[in-house]
Amino acid sequence: MERVQDPGIRDWNFPRGIASVALMVGYAAEHGVSAGRMLAGTGLSESLLRDPDGQIDAHIELAVVRNLVRELADRPALGVEVGRRYRITTFGIFGFACVSSPTLGEAISFALRYLELSFTFCLPVGEWRAGEFVAWVHDELIPADVRQFLVERDVTAMHQVMSDLLGRHLPLARAEFRFAEPAYADRLEEVTGVRPRFGQPRNLFAIEPAVLDQPLPQANEQTWAMCLAQCRELVDRRRARTGIAAEVRERLVPGGADGFTAPPGIDSVARDLNMSTRTLRRHLDAAGTSYRALLDEVRRALAEEMLTATPLSVSDVAIRLGYAESSTFIYAFKRWTGATPAAYRRERAVRR
Repeated sequence: MERVQDPGIRDWNFPRGIASVALMVGYAAEHGVSAGRMLAGTGLSESLLRDPDGQIDAHIELAVVRNLVRELADRPALGVEVGRRYRITTFGIFGFACVSSPTLGEAISFALRYLELSFTFCLPVGEWRAGEFVAWVHDELIPADVRQFLVERDVTAMHQVMSDLLGRHLPLARAEFRFAEPAYADRLEEVTGVRPRFGQPRNLFAIEPAVLDQPLPQANEQTWAMCLAQCRELVDRRRARTGIAAEVRERLVPGGADGFTAPPGIDSVARDLNMSTRTLRRHLDAAGTSYRALLDEVRRALAEEMLTATPLSVSDVAIRLGYAESSTFIYAFKRWTGATPAAYRRERAVRR
């Protein structure tokens, strides 16, 4: 049965760690470009590059990318060379979660859900088909002056990480790119293991489905569960919201006598904020979110609280969150957390 999984983010404009910038600065230094020139116009200091908890705006990393492309413009296959530097350890807890996943398919599904913990600018959409897995790599939102570099970097980095997970080079079934064939096409073929096609309608790479089901050599269920929890906490911290999104989120948190009344609809929230529904949607879109995304955040938090702290059945939790059917809630909860409500409750009970 075919299945499509969108990434957990809508665009590349999400806060990110400093490791990717540090990697690019290090690469540039090896080729005679100083850290000062790489960080020009960013407001970043060299000391911040050594801060494992450092967090920056995506536009800052984009400025570093532009500096790199400008300084090393005469270096062929620059995106490929830089992309090969991204290893599992570059991604911190996000990478460890992938390493400990049961299979490559599970790791890919997890990575798509928590893509905001990566450094990508391209947005991959996963499609599981009967005969292959296809990753559609979207670059439409990337500025044109660095688009090809970032497609090459991100696709190469994705392939490098998947090869690291398997413990061997992963040959792709096929690879296609929107840009014209470059003089260094053989470098891309070396990475992908297949001759790419260029000038195509979309960027994509495909993997044989049997590879997705192979157990990963470092899979560990306990480590995976621990990493998943830490990734969720990290995402929650990064998603701290202000402005209109905070106002909407505040109104979605229930205030009934039992603390668990179904959240209001978008029309009701808009009226409470003295604006039309259309205007509210426009403001939320400008803030990089949506009513649906905020509702999911609130529902997930409430669901986790009810499953952990109350004896309510799964169907009761679903009703209190405003779901007409338990099956819809179960599907949504698994999309949020990677586990069913029943499995989540059992796991928390064991921990207590």
